[in-house]
Amino acid sequence: MTMIKRIITFCIGLIILGGAAQAQDAPSPSPSGKKVLVAYFSATGTTAAAAKELAAATGGTLHAITPAQPYSEADLDWRDKTSRCYVEMHNPASRPALKGGVANMAEYDTVFIGFPIWWNTYPSIIATFIEAHDLKGKKLIPFATSGGSGISNSGTMLKKAYPTLEWKPGMLLNGMGASEIRAKLK
Repeated sequence: MTMIKRIITFCIGLIILGGAAQAQDAPSPSPSGKKVLVAYFSATGTTAAAAKELAAATGGTLHAITPAQPYSEADLDWRDKTSRCYVEMHNPASRPALKGGVANMAEYDTVFIGFPIWWNTYPSIIATFIEAHDLKGKKLIPFATSGGSGISNSGTMLKKAYPTLEWKPGMLLNGMGASEIRAKLK
C-alpha cells in the first residue's frame, strides 16, 4: 500500500470513528421508537459494564453519573466508619457533587438509572442526579449490581423519596449480557 493510500485510509477511519462518537452523544431511539437514556454511577466498573450491556439491549445512550471528586479505594471501604461512602450513606442530606449532567434530558422518554447497591439501597449520588434533572413525565427504571442485596429495597426507597416520578420495577443486572437483558425487558 502506498503512503497516500495509507493516509486516505487513516482519514476515512477518523471520519467514521468521529461520526460514531457524535452519534453516541445524541439521543438514540430504542427499537420501540422511544428515546432511551442509560445513566449510571459505577464506583468500580461493575455497574458500568452492566450499563453498557443495557444500552446495547435497548439502543439507549450511555451517560456516566460522575462525582466531581472521584472515589478513592479508601473512600469505598464500607467497613471504615470514617470512609467517604460510609459517611455519605449515613447522612440522609448528603448529596455528592456531580461532574457534569445531561444537557438534553427533555429529549428522553425512558431513563434507566443504574448504581451499585450500598447499604441495601442506592448511593447518595443517585439522589444528586435525580434532583439535578427534570425527570417528570419520564419512565424511570432503576437497575443495579450487587454482591448480595436485591434491588427491591432500592426501588421502594426511590419511590418513597421521589413519589411524583413514574418509577417502574427495578432490575438486578449482575453479569448479564445484552441478550439476557433483552429477554428480561420483555
